[in-house]
Amino acid sequence: MGFERKDANGSKRPLRVLHVSTADLAGGAARAAHRLHRALLEQGVDSRMLVQQMESRSSDISGPDSNIEKLLAQTRPRLDKLPLSRYRGSRSGMFSPAWVPSKNLLNRIAKEDPDIVHLHWVNRGMLRIEDFAKIRKPIVWTLHDMWAMTGGCHYSADCDHYLESCGRCPLLGSKKQRDLSHKILNRKLKSFKNIQKIIVVGVSRWLTNSAKRSSALKGLEAVTIPNPLDTRIFKKLDQQWARELWGLPKDKKLILFGAVNPLGDPRKGFEELSKALDGINPDNTEIVIFGNEDQGFEQEFSLKTHYIGILRDEASLVALYNAVDVVVVPSRQEAFGLTACEALACGVPVAAFGHTGLLDIVDHKKNGYLAKENDIEDFAVGIRWLLDSSQRSDLSRAAREKVCSTFDSKIVAEQILDVYSKVGSNAEQ
Repeated sequence: MGFERKDANGSKRPLRVLHVSTADLAGGAARAAHRLHRALLEQGVDSRMLVQQMESRSSDISGPDSNIEKLLAQTRPRLDKLPLSRYRGSRSGMFSPAWVPSKNLLNRIAKEDPDIVHLHWVNRGMLRIEDFAKIRKPIVWTLHDMWAMTGGCHYSADCDHYLESCGRCPLLGSKKQRDLSHKILNRKLKSFKNIQKIIVVGVSRWLTNSAKRSSALKGLEAVTIPNPLDTRIFKKLDQQWARELWGLPKDKKLILFGAVNPLGDPRKGFEELSKALDGINPDNTEIVIFGNEDQGFEQEFSLKTHYIGILRDEASLVALYNAVDVVVVPSRQEAFGLTACEALACGVPVAAFGHTGLLDIVDHKKNGYLAKENDIEDFAVGIRWLLDSSQRSDLSRAAREKVCSTFDSKIVAEQILDVYSKVGSNAEQ
């Protein structure tokens, strides 16, 4: 297929790719999609984004145009949640039925007339399950969580029902086999088998292997390509300057914890972190938290805590990473680990549990510390080891080198272009 196409009159033009994502900047999956979009533009690809929730102001990103479309975009997430109202015993956690019709989205995709449709995170009522098979273009689908392979949940936790048929969903609090999760997975089985040309991309080996084992996606071609990071932006800066910028103490060791709604999403490991911090010396160590939706929220910790709130720009995020000594990622499950990757790019070692997507990012005692899975005591040991390590400069150097050699935007863009070439060539056969 190459990275050029011929138009109707035979003239060559750049490969045209349309990224479909619920948002362009809100959330880790959206930021990853946006970063890939920008990286492909630098490679000469005619890349565009089509989103339901738009924050950026760029001519290559399209969102709802009219006031009616904007109102519908705000309504769709609430409509998508309606089937959950029958499950009063449901536990907290993301669950997406994906039943809201998406005819308008299909029309907009057709109007863009791309060579490749690159799907990303398309929940919150953006794309109905039955409409995946109605996209009449080769599809590359980057999985940013487990939703594509489950009966509605975005992370399976300890449940493996998605490997067979779902039902008796613990997240829904259901005891019935033919519950909502069972019906959603059946809808996926029927729809996905009718997609004409598709390659599934997992952002970590764990996610790709989970997809290959799942009943919904097994049999589809699946590869692993990580999320990209622009290492020209995420880089090492002077720590004392960064602390002065943020008004953080210069004479303390600082731990950083952050994610989208880190205090409200149990999967992010706030409870595990809180317990692990009890083993850290409070006299010389403090913790910084960013990403919490409510900046007024205060939680009792054994360490003095600095709440930063939500960061809207990458420059602020880079400065914050550079202000701290260690970044902690206590997630129970992580498709990739964007925070860990960003921290390593800034030369900051990471403490995490050794499972899921983080296994691709953190190398034990080389650029961080991988604690035994769900072992809070070992997690505390890892934090202390990184804070007190005499190998600080070696850890920092290895952290930066790992990201530059594996996750740099240019490297990832080239890998994605190879996938485009393959799915496009298959479509022409």
